[in-house]
Amino acid sequence: MSTFDPDALECLAAIVEEGGFERAAVRLSITQSAVSQRLRSLEVQVGTVLIVRSRPLKATSAGRLLLKHAMQMRLLRADLERDLKDLTPGVTGNGRDEERISIAINADSIATWALPALSRLVQQGLAIEIITDDQEFTHDWLREGQVLGCVTTLKQALRSCKMLPLGAMRYVAVAEPAYADKHCPDGITAHNFRAFPFIAFNRKDGLQAEFIATSFNLKRVALSQLYVPSSEGQVRAVLAGWGVSVLPELGVREHLAQGRLVNIAPKHSLPVELYWHCWNLDSVVLDALTSALTGAAAQSLV
Repeated sequence: MSTFDPDALECLAAIVEEGGFERAAVRLSITQSAVSQRLRSLEVQVGTVLIVRSRPLKATSAGRLLLKHAMQMRLLRADLERDLKDLTPGVTGNGRDEERISIAINADSIATWALPALSRLVQQGLAIEIITDDQEFTHDWLREGQVLGCVTTLKQALRSCKMLPLGAMRYVAVAEPAYADKHCPDGITAHNFRAFPFIAFNRKDGLQAEFIATSFNLKRVALSQLYVPSSEGQVRAVLAGWGVSVLPELGVREHLAQGRLVNIAPKHSLPVELYWHCWNLDSVVLDALTSALTGAAAQSLV
């Protein structure tokens, strides 16, 4: 089997992660010409194109395989560094981008239970990059080899990966009290949900429609929606009276208790099952990530 140049592998990863040759060059502190040369040498060695020069840039199937290999090399270095710290406590990481461990987590988990779960690992020196996406799509990052693990709604383990259930995040429909009194004084019904806007995360966010469809046994739901691509931003938009939103109960619990928000469908909620997927590798770092996330989820999710 061919031995691939670690610098060339990190160059490939930088191009994909940064979305271009120029930004990859800045990150790696080399010239753009050097980035092109490293990629070209890797493509010659493999015998195929690794990057599709499109907008945005995309890795080919072979490129994704080598990207996954680059991520595995990062994981090996992180494991080695963790072992060295146990033997020589004075050793510290350098925090370079090529040492970072990337995982994909949905925005609602980041805004509620996931960050506290990772705090201890970060304080111990583990360099983590969290990529956010809708929970229906975070596994695409793992499938394409760009992250080592992900929190997702996908139940089936991906190839060469292991999967652990985390629990369910409970979603409720909320509104600012004055807004609710004016637009839906009797709460949401099967007949009035089209009369006011729902604040969704982005166009991928199907939770708003799923909540209505599930609650009222409807097959097709068309909503008027506003988009705020931030979990905390969605909460603030509802507090400002922009409309209603289906949000994680964990994230609005205090607002409900203090009367700043009201549950406008108290008889209904939407449980969303979450799962942790990661590569099926013998790794101290992956084991620590898995333990941290599953432990925190057991305390926060239902």
